[in-house]
Amino acid sequence: MPHQANTTDSAQPEWSEFGQRLCCGSGIGELMDDLGHALAAGGDKVHMLGGGQPAHIVEMDALWRKRIEEITATPGELEHMLGNYEPPAGRTSFRRAIADLFRKEFGWELSADNVAITMGGQSAFFCLFNALGGRFADGQQKKILLPLVPEYIGYADQSVGGSLFRSVKPRIEYTGEHEFKYRVDFDNLEVTDDIAAICVSRPTNPTGNVLTDNEIAHLAQLAEDHGIPLIIDNAYGAPFPNVIFTEATPIWNDNIILTLSLSKLGLPGTRTGIVIAKPEIIKAVASMTSIMGLANTNTGQAIAQPLIESGEILRLSNELVQPFYRSKSMQAQAWVKQYFNPTLDYFIHRSEGALFLWAWFKGLPITCRELYERLKARNVLVVPGSYFFFGQDDADWKHRDECIRINFTMPAEDVQAGIRIIGEEVSKAYAEK
Repeated sequence: MPHQANTTDSAQPEWSEFGQRLCCGSGIGELMDDLGHALAAGGDKVHMLGGGQPAHIVEMDALWRKRIEEITATPGELEHMLGNYEPPAGRTSFRRAIADLFRKEFGWELSADNVAITMGGQSAFFCLFNALGGRFADGQQKKILLPLVPEYIGYADQSVGGSLFRSVKPRIEYTGEHEFKYRVDFDNLEVTDDIAAICVSRPTNPTGNVLTDNEIAHLAQLAEDHGIPLIIDNAYGAPFPNVIFTEATPIWNDNIILTLSLSKLGLPGTRTGIVIAKPEIIKAVASMTSIMGLANTNTGQAIAQPLIESGEILRLSNELVQPFYRSKSMQAQAWVKQYFNPTLDYFIHRSEGALFLWAWFKGLPITCRELYERLKARNVLVVPGSYFFFGQDDADWKHRDECIRINFTMPAEDVQAGIRIIGEEVSKAYAEK
């Protein structure tokens, strides 16, 4: 009789270096799993202030429904969207529409050859970081420089081999009684020979910080002086989706890699990322796309293309998306003032964009992870700030354990209740000191 393998007792696979980094879990993976279980257990009682889910804006949802109806009513369009592979760089007409829009609005010398589509912004950064940084044939380990942390948590575990990031502590500027802002500390920002690229998000997830035009210009010049690219993650920025509440001029040149997304317009499920760069970078991104997934999804490109061709995407961003999130931010800040004890040393990062409030509780007697657990026990889900500080040697910097990220996009009653409970738990923690 043939030997039958005992599948119930099978050994764990022996993972490669790649597998050990990506298949065995991560801090953010464990956290998101924890959030998911808590949400399932709590049902409607959970105040979900921890994820990055954009809000459902009624007018935008109606527009997506209308676009789907238009696609289904146009002979051949639905069949093309669902039944055809596009080139690995994306639908040529969509890429041309992106190039035309930016050329018209900002005078950038772009063509379709400067644009690639990816399976969401996350996969774009996976490709870019690992193509530019990591281990080289001569044994050198090159890194991506983050000139300001806290920075987007989605970058942290993207390396396929070895440590990939080096980050710099920010300067902290107090801008109000309970308000502060992070600034790039150029005095301590050093671009060494092992730096492969500089990367910033603008606005920044998690803090809502918007680097000024001067800061961006300074970083762009540093990158150019050292012959490396500046990568700007524009997932929330101008001109679309324009979830930005201050002045910020879009910038691009041959030495800048600019990424955008359709997610924060209200299409996160379509997974449509956009990379604008010199043709050599675009060809590399397309090559990686073809290897990893043959081609990208067509749905987001098909839905958004007419809006980009007409420029309507700019009006929607300026008149619907941006005012919606600005109002949500202002309301959340008002609840913070109502429910946080004003005698405590709490500070909210100046809200300049994105979907979050970043709260710093100076001298917090417990860690932000412990605060997270206390809040979860009361059905409030946030994200501990320590996850957003990576690429640093100084793991003892107390500031990183005193912050949390609060998503304000959920229904108003959830945000209000969640902020009230955060205020109560923080006051308890200080009282126990």
